[in-house]
Amino acid sequence: MYTVSGGTDRNSALEQYAPLVKRIAHHLMARLPASVEVDDLIQVGMMGLLDAITRYQETQGVQFESYATQRIRGAMLDELRRNDWLPRGVRRDVRRIEDAISRLQQRHGRPPNEKELAAELKMPLDKYQQLLQEARGYQLLHYEDFSDDSDENLLDRSHADERPNPLEVLLDVRLRQRLIDAIEELPDREKTMMGLYYEQELNLKEIGAIMGVSESRVSQLHSQAIARLRSRLREEAWTPTA
Repeated sequence: MYTVSGGTDRNSALEQYAPLVKRIAHHLMARLPASVEVDDLIQVGMMGLLDAITRYQETQGVQFESYATQRIRGAMLDELRRNDWLPRGVRRDVRRIEDAISRLQQRHGRPPNEKELAAELKMPLDKYQQLLQEARGYQLLHYEDFSDDSDENLLDRSHADERPNPLEVLLDVRLRQRLIDAIEELPDREKTMMGLYYEQELNLKEIGAIMGVSESRVSQLHSQAIARLRSRLREEAWTPTA
């Protein structure tokens, strides 16, 4: 259907799925600083859509929109990473948060709360929450962030034309299950927020209205939840399996 050889079919598909690119761009913008232009994301996303149209084959057994969504989002995230637009100091602070989460989790055997994390980082609670707000945008979680250092991303491995390597498939399944398990262990409010954002695809303002908190507070909860997930998955990446 979408292994397009003719220019007319390709242009038609680009026009049909352009709204999908815009929707994904605006959804991502909820987690990005004001310095990132939505039009730039849309432009990159259109290139991801074109790539999806060129590569897609019905025999892959996946709906085109699902395939295109991953390609579009992946193109946007790759561009953000290449530009390295987040200040180095913020990256360093986020890593400090993740390390503090790991230490407290091991010490108490449960997810630490915000007051405990602020104390561990030797800062007032409001300063810690401001740190979470500034971390907005770093918390772009991708499965491949916790795999190897190769340039090949998860989508390429999952939808390659050739038959997949059984070991790669097994590792991918394990990684997904670890992520699911880590989400289940999040504190209730953070787990609810993640479900509203990633499953129901609500924006931060809509989530805030449901949870009875401000949009900035939702952003803080999101940053903290992703820091927990990154910390947990990074730990498990170094834990030998039986």
